[in-house]
Amino acid sequence: MSSQLFDAIELLAKEKNIDKEILLEALEAALISAYKKNFKSASNVRVDLDEEKGTMRVFSRKTVVENIEDPQQEISLENAKEISPTYELEDVIEVEVTPKDFGRIAAQAAKQVVTQRVREAERGVIFNEYADREDDVMTGIIQRKDPRFVYVNLGKIEAKLPEAEQMPTEEYNIHDRIKVYVTKVENTSKGPQVYVSRSHPGLLKRLFEMEVPEIYDGVVEINNVAREAGDRSKISVYADDPQVDPVGSCVGQKGQRVQAIVNELKGEKIDIVQWSDDPVVYVSNALSPAKVIDVLVDEEEKSTTVIVPDYQLSLAIGKRGQNARLAAKLTNWKIDIKSETQAIEEGIIEEQTYSAEDEDLFE
Repeated sequence: MSSQLFDAIELLAKEKNIDKEILLEALEAALISAYKKNFKSASNVRVDLDEEKGTMRVFSRKTVVENIEDPQQEISLENAKEISPTYELEDVIEVEVTPKDFGRIAAQAAKQVVTQRVREAERGVIFNEYADREDDVMTGIIQRKDPRFVYVNLGKIEAKLPEAEQMPTEEYNIHDRIKVYVTKVENTSKGPQVYVSRSHPGLLKRLFEMEVPEIYDGVVEINNVAREAGDRSKISVYADDPQVDPVGSCVGQKGQRVQAIVNELKGEKIDIVQWSDDPVVYVSNALSPAKVIDVLVDEEEKSTTVIVPDYQLSLAIGKRGQNARLAAKLTNWKIDIKSETQAIEEGIIEEQTYSAEDEDLFE
């Protein structure tokens, strides 16, 4: 029986990809517990597992005494001398106390404890696997929904997509295949819990890394992402090599690369702008597609006043202030937008006359 038990443990370890030693430790603990329960033994018990011989033996630790008061924890000097003549009073010796039917008891006790340890070990394996995927994009299939979560099958685990992380413009149907951004992986008493998002800016960043080889290779770098999921996003990129066009790399030939991401995000508009360490240039780029006349910078307050042509004011601010809001998030600068007429009236800039060549700025 013992050898069969060891064989079963080895098979289980390989099948579940769990360290065999973990299961053997669990078996040892189960056997000690079973022995104490069935034979009302004290706590001084040790189990010896021999895989090669396929044996399980129980040893009780006993103190050598003159007069025995507790037979479970003490042994007489006379009996100890029979085991070895070197034993003296107060020595602690181990005596084998393996019951005849211990194999049957062991099998019963081991089943529940080893099953529990297997479950814990499996959870540990799953947690470690998905913990490495935090801040990454995974593809899953929607399994079910409730008022709080959409549950996405990622293979070995069912991830939770909270309502707050869902795109307001998107419908989630059972069996739909979607890409999700892994925001958090927790190891709880109920097992590993994976939380994912469709609205996180990290999803947009990872999608660009997947779609644009220059970003994946590090030739083009993403500086920042500002996103209002399902509606509009802005992403700033740059390249150390002046011969590389970072914006063009992200857009792709005939817009194919960015269009693939737009399709994945169900039509979300994406503005790709070039990053610059000059706030005047960076803020101007971030307000795209609006044209900018001038940017006045207050370094101390980390704020800017942006002057735009009168007919570009609504475009610069955007619907419900969205364009200006996203530009501020992207650049981490406060942005106050004023029309040219308003700036002149407030004395911020002087009135200018423009030549035909200057008109190109506003087209």
